[in-house]
Amino acid sequence: MIVLYILLGLLALLLCLLLAAVVRTLMTPRKTSDYIPRPDPERAKRYAETLAEMVRCETVSYPDTNQREKFLGFHKVLEELFPLVHQRLEKTEIDGNLLFYWKGRHHDKPLVLMSHQDVVPAEGTWEHAPFSGDIADGKVWGRGASDTKCSVMAFFQAVEELLAAGYEPENDVYLSSSCTEEWAGDGCPKLVDELERRGVRPWLVVDEGGGIITEPIGSIHGNFAMVGVFEKGKADVKFTARSNGGHASTPKKHSPAAQLADFIHDVEHHRTFRRRMPKEVAAMFEALAPYASFPLRLVLGNLWLFRPVLLQVLPMISAQAGAMIQTTIAFTMLRGSDAYNVMPQEATLGANMRFIPHQGMEESLGIMRRLAAKYKLEMEVCHASDVSRSTDIHGEPFQTVQRVIGETFPGCAGSPYVMTGATDARNYERICDSVVRFAPVIYGPEQMKGMHGLNENIEYNCLPGAVDFYKNLIHAIR
Repeated sequence: MIVLYILLGLLALLLCLLLAAVVRTLMTPRKTSDYIPRPDPERAKRYAETLAEMVRCETVSYPDTNQREKFLGFHKVLEELFPLVHQRLEKTEIDGNLLFYWKGRHHDKPLVLMSHQDVVPAEGTWEHAPFSGDIADGKVWGRGASDTKCSVMAFFQAVEELLAAGYEPENDVYLSSSCTEEWAGDGCPKLVDELERRGVRPWLVVDEGGGIITEPIGSIHGNFAMVGVFEKGKADVKFTARSNGGHASTPKKHSPAAQLADFIHDVEHHRTFRRRMPKEVAAMFEALAPYASFPLRLVLGNLWLFRPVLLQVLPMISAQAGAMIQTTIAFTMLRGSDAYNVMPQEATLGANMRFIPHQGMEESLGIMRRLAAKYKLEMEVCHASDVSRSTDIHGEPFQTVQRVIGETFPGCAGSPYVMTGATDARNYERICDSVVRFAPVIYGPEQMKGMHGLNENIEYNCLPGAVDFYKNLIHAIR
């Protein structure tokens, strides 16, 4: 009987908590993010033509390859498109990487605007040739159009227009652009080294990463400014199983291929890493909650009650959301015997890991080492970097970015965001405490699909807003 009373009491408490969450949700006004670009068509088309010229200059980068001459060719295109930037700003070129310095009246709040010049290879059959820079159907087509020559164009154009108007910035401004971002090369580190040599400590760095995302979560409609505040760490890891090989007609148990298969099955079907909701992810859900339909608004707006449930179901609902609450591992490469009738003496498995702050590089790699040993596998870490430092979402630099987003894109809701990918921005953390990842262009489903894929494009009606964002940000830092 006592147990029954306890259970009934717990049930009553749960119902009360649920009722409180429902009432709280009903009392929270429903919001809509109704921003859509309404630019001057002539201006949008002019920016489209500028971006198209940049896309037509092929800037594919390859690991550990000296391609300085290729990027010097791209620099000539930039000089033709943005003559005032090149005439009036101090230019530094380091192995194809670019740094421009615009001296301000003061030097206590330096601003760095950055995005990369290089692009990934363009394979497969495209509707528009990948380096055509075609302007059609309201879009600029081609590799780099959205990732991220659009950002490079926008901040160069912003400075070009401010220079033409005779504007002098209140604080120093730097334009930074590496040519090795797509393979995490040494381009951006060289630029950071140069700034460190000069004794520059930026007040704010703005790179690519987030953006104005259309429907960031299912059933939340509209365009939302998702501002990345930290990046997950990453590692490329190789697992190797060995044996004496042999003929496939007399197979032995626990062959290298089977060892790897058992290992993959174990990792895929058991919870390998801890789930926890970083404060930045909680802030994102709370910011987006008022824009959701009632059931989702109830859950996201009352994390005090539903957080444990979300931690269980998020990975099942959305791979993107699930990646924000735990370290992930993706098995990407497999190799064994070169013949059907030969047992492999060695089989290898490649994996990509992404680390979360509450279970960083060392702990996550340690978990995988123990699992590898369980299946008698050798483990080699080919490359690894830990999770980046988080930008303070309550600090003045981040709040300045949020304010400028609101001024530039009226009606567009803003939210912090966790980068599950990697950018050059992490290199700036040794000289800057506030590094955000936000490209001020609209990425709808088509643009998201085209990044590193087929038919990359950007809708050019969003380009004037991108230029205005950078201009407004330069004005805002005083």
